Amino acid sequence: MMEWSDRHCRYFWRLMSRHARVYTEMVVTGALLHGDRARFLRFSEAEHPIALQLGGSDPAELADCAKIAEDWGYDEVNLNCGCPSDRVQRGKIGAVLMREPALVADCIDAMQRACTIPVTVKQRIGVDELDDYEHMRYFVETVAQTGCKVFIVHARKAWLKGLSPKENREIPPLRYEWVEALKQEFPHLTIVINGGITDLEQAQTLLTHLDGVMVGREAYSNPYMLASVDQSLFGEDTPVRSRDEILNAFVDYCRDEIAQGQRLHHMSRHVLGLFHGQAGGRLFRRYLSEHGVKSTARAETLLEAAAQRRL
Repeated sequence: MMEWSDRHCRYFWRLMSRHARVYTEMVVTGALLHGDRARFLRFSEAEHPIALQLGGSDPAELADCAKIAEDWGYDEVNLNCGCPSDRVQRGKIGAVLMREPALVADCIDAMQRACTIPVTVKQRIGVDELDDYEHMRYFVETVAQTGCKVFIVHARKAWLKGLSPKENREIPPLRYEWVEALKQEFPHLTIVINGGITDLEQAQTLLTHLDGVMVGREAYSNPYMLASVDQSLFGEDTPVRSRDEILNAFVDYCRDEIAQGQRLHHMSRHVLGLFHGQAGGRLFRRYLSEHGVKSTARAETLLEAAAQRRL
């Protein structure tokens, strides 16, 4: 599973893995119900399987949004109970919902009644002073009573009093053992782990105890880690695509998007890490950062950036 992505980034990731499920950036219910729906929901058919991640705490609004997700062709709808930003705290969404398992259960129940696609939960292991294993266990047990089967657990607590969103992704200690214990207690549930996963070897080790892994920041900064996911984790025997093959395919995508009025920068910013750790990777990033932002930039600018590595 891969999280935190706009549609251009999701398409880029899909060029490397056909099987891993991708998740949208969190969309708050109000924006979906009253805003430009196409802006938030548009995706390419190539992105399947794809999940819409929602932020909200009103069961009726979340139910309406879950039905919208199904009507738009999403494969899953996910309720975010883990985001620690100030904005979601004020709106009673995200990690603050870890305080109210009964409310989350009401939300999940309403969403499940409104659609037939899977409804899942993304959560933390705790929030502020509610940071012991028993509270996490009670949260999952309460929500699972609705029939919810899939819990994606960021193995850090959210500390909303004093830490920034960035610090909340790095400072609270990872407790993988809590997530593994959760799976042992609830073997009938699908437990997916998130947080601090940086390579496929680590993912494979975690999968000996858990049902899935979700990768976020590492997939963004070092996207080529995903290139062998289908072979390593899904058992495919097709050849792993090279970085240049992936870039050439993305150039075709960018060419079509630019023809529809998109600017290259909105897409090229997602591929800056494609040559991470490779000779000339810094030259690729520098050229793309300088030239990809221009209003006149073309899809071929990506190829020009790649050519800098060989100069």
